[in-house]
Amino acid sequence: QMQTILDQTGGQWANGALTGKVGSAIVSTGSQHFGNETTFRALHTFMFHHGMVITGLPGTFPGFATMGVDVASGCGPYGASTITGSDGSRMPSELELAGAKFQGEHVAKLAAKLIK
Repeated sequence: QMQTILDQTGGQWANGALTGKVGSAIVSTGSQHFGNETTFRALHTFMFHHGMVITGLPGTFPGFATMGVDVASGCGPYGASTITGSDGSRMPSELELAGAKFQGEHVAKLAAKLIK
């Protein structure tokens, strides 16, 4: 489904509509090792083709200091993410929501710098 949307951006690619714009992704997958990084990389490749300035979840995200190995959670340098569970019933944790908010604020700050 997502690939269909991306494939329909040929016009924007041809006229450079996204060139120089900030690109970032927040993703979800069914389990901890079920494709978060692959999904990010696919989206980042798309953004590279469009000439976008790409950012993920910066290392300054305070939540990185509290992440442990006792609980599966999303979020990493490629971007904020969540793990939904195989049936989609798991909701984002407070840490994952905080990562998404932090990343969104980071994107907004970068975009503001680019328009100055």
